[in-house]
Amino acid sequence: MVANTCKRSHEAQQMLDFLEGHEWGMMLLDEVHLMPAMMFRNVVACIAAHSKLGLTATLVCEDNKIDDLNYLIGPKLHEANWMDLANKGYITTMTPEFYKAYLEEQTRKKLLIYVMNPNKFWACEYLICFHTACGDKIIVFVDNVFALVTYANTLNMPYILGDMPQRELMTILKKFQNDPQSNIVILSKVGDTSIDLPEATCLIQVSSHYGSRRQEAQRLGRILCAKRRVDEGFNAFFYSLVSKDTHEMLYLAKHQQFLIDQGYSFKVITQLEGMADCPDLAYGDVESQKKLLRTVKTASESAASLDEESGSGRQADAREPTEHHPLFKRQYGKK
Repeated sequence: MVANTCKRSHEAQQMLDFLEGHEWGMMLLDEVHLMPAMMFRNVVACIAAHSKLGLTATLVCEDNKIDDLNYLIGPKLHEANWMDLANKGYITTMTPEFYKAYLEEQTRKKLLIYVMNPNKFWACEYLICFHTACGDKIIVFVDNVFALVTYANTLNMPYILGDMPQRELMTILKKFQNDPQSNIVILSKVGDTSIDLPEATCLIQVSSHYGSRRQEAQRLGRILCAKRRVDEGFNAFFYSLVSKDTHEMLYLAKHQQFLIDQGYSFKVITQLEGMADCPDLAYGDVESQKKLLRTVKTASESAASLDEESGSGRQADAREPTEHHPLFKRQYGKK
């Protein structure tokens, strides 16, 4: 309100006159890294205060004006160590290396970094082991194709993509449906509408199509239509794995609101009980995490796409020519 230079309502102008007409003891500025912007500088110029205190979790500024805070607000008094805050549970559950890369990345690969968060691998693998032991059939949804292939290869599990040959796709589906030893399949977004798997009783969503409510409804329906729904004591499970303090949190909020609007409840879990007792989970050591991060960084920007064709690396026009029906050939002269 203070930074706005346009015409104000009578009530807003009265409030601004009140703020400007007093000399305040302290001005507390949250997200102070935004202060160097020309619009927000007006706040410091308009309102008089004996002292100013700025707070921020990311003391960086893309236009390199962060040093202007030294005379706008004052020198930096304290900086907490991110590792200490993470160990105490105050900030993101992303690993430090991945979160640093996420903050520095300016391209679409930001999406790839929070989807490939090693903590997601740990949570996904732990939930798979837990529900497999309970006899559940599990679908893992990963919309990003680069991440999907990495998950499938790392966890050694079958997967289905949109451009997969029909024979191979049907083999995986029939095995999942009929083989008691085949309890897991990883799907891209092609599984939202094109595949029927009523045997599934547990769904783990590693990544989704941003904040799509339609997609959330479709995936929720996968579990609600389970064959075992009529069994005594039956319970279905829907997990959505989210990297904290990233853009993914915004999409999660939209999904949560949709669930509330439909009358469902949900529970936010920040720590899976028992996961700490599983030392053999994928990317459990720092070196393997750094290797994974190097793989993500060297990937092309198109790898962050959710599109099936661009993500899998196949070109739409590179497919084999289709054999036309004889009537089509006779009508249009096709050979």
